[in-house]
Amino acid sequence: MTDPAPGAVLRGERREEVARRAAELYLAGCSIKSTGRQIGRSYGATHTLLLEAGVTLRPRGGMRTRAGSADR
Repeated sequence: MTDPAPGAVLRGERREEVARRAAELYLAGCSIKSTGRQIGRSYGATHTLLLEAGVTLRPRGGMRTRAGSADR
Protein backbone atom coordinates (compact mmCIF):
# COMPACT_ATOMS: atom_id res chain seq x y z
CA MET A 1 0.00 0.00 0.00
CA THR A 2 1.35 3.39 -0.91
CA ASP A 3 0.46 6.29 1.33
CA PRO A 4 -2.09 8.69 -0.16
CA ALA A 5 -1.06 12.24 -0.99
CA PRO A 6 -1.40 14.52 2.03
CA GLY A 7 -4.82 16.13 1.96
CA ALA A 8 -6.24 13.63 -0.55
CA VAL A 9 -9.82 12.67 0.24
CA LEU A 10 -10.05 9.13 1.60
CA ARG A 11 -13.19 7.15 0.86
CA GLY A 12 -14.36 3.59 0.93
CA GLU A 13 -11.86 0.77 0.97
CA ARG A 14 -8.87 3.13 0.77
CA ARG A 15 -10.04 4.94 3.91
CA GLU A 16 -10.41 1.61 5.72
CA GLU A 17 -6.87 0.59 4.69
CA VAL A 18 -5.38 3.86 5.98
CA ALA A 19 -7.41 3.58 9.20
CA ARG A 20 -6.09 0.02 9.73
CA ARG A 21 -2.51 1.23 9.17
CA ALA A 22 -3.04 4.09 11.61
CA ALA A 23 -4.44 1.65 14.17
CA GLU A 24 -1.42 -0.65 13.78
CA LEU A 25 1.00 2.23 14.36
CA TYR A 26 -0.91 3.63 17.32
CA LEU A 27 -1.33 0.24 18.99
CA ALA A 28 2.41 -0.36 18.52
CA GLY A 29 3.02 2.70 20.73
CA CYS A 30 3.20 5.66 18.35
CA SER A 31 1.50 8.88 19.38
CA ILE A 32 -1.41 10.24 17.35
CA LYS A 33 0.88 13.00 16.09
CA SER A 34 3.58 10.54 15.04
CA THR A 35 1.01 8.24 13.44
CA GLY A 36 -0.40 11.17 11.48
CA ARG A 37 3.04 12.10 10.16
CA GLN A 38 3.63 8.52 9.03
CA ILE A 39 0.33 8.23 7.16
CA GLY A 40 0.38 11.79 5.80
CA ARG A 41 -2.64 13.06 7.72
CA SER A 42 -3.26 15.84 10.25
CA TYR A 43 -3.66 15.17 13.96
CA GLY A 44 -7.44 15.63 13.69
CA ALA A 45 -7.82 13.38 10.67
CA THR A 46 -5.68 10.71 12.33
CA HIS A 47 -7.74 10.94 15.53
CA THR A 48 -10.92 10.42 13.48
CA LEU A 49 -9.43 7.47 11.56
CA LEU A 50 -8.37 5.80 14.80
CA LEU A 51 -11.86 6.13 16.23
CA GLU A 52 -13.37 4.79 13.00
CA ALA A 53 -11.01 1.80 13.29
CA GLY A 54 -12.40 1.09 16.76
CA VAL A 55 -9.22 1.96 18.65
CA THR A 56 -9.52 2.87 22.33
CA LEU A 57 -7.34 5.94 22.73
CA ARG A 58 -4.81 6.20 25.51
CA PRO A 59 -5.27 8.95 28.14
CA ARG A 60 -3.64 12.26 27.35
CA GLY A 61 -0.18 12.96 28.72
CA GLY A 62 1.92 10.63 30.76
CA MET A 63 2.03 9.75 34.40
CA ARG A 64 2.57 12.89 36.41
CA THR A 65 4.49 12.73 39.63
CA ARG A 66 5.80 15.32 42.00
CA ALA A 67 9.50 15.35 42.70
CA GLY A 68 10.17 13.43 45.90
CA SER A 69 6.69 11.95 46.10
CA ALA A 70 6.82 8.38 47.43
CA ASP A 71 3.13 7.60 46.96
CA ARG A 72 3.26 7.29 43.14
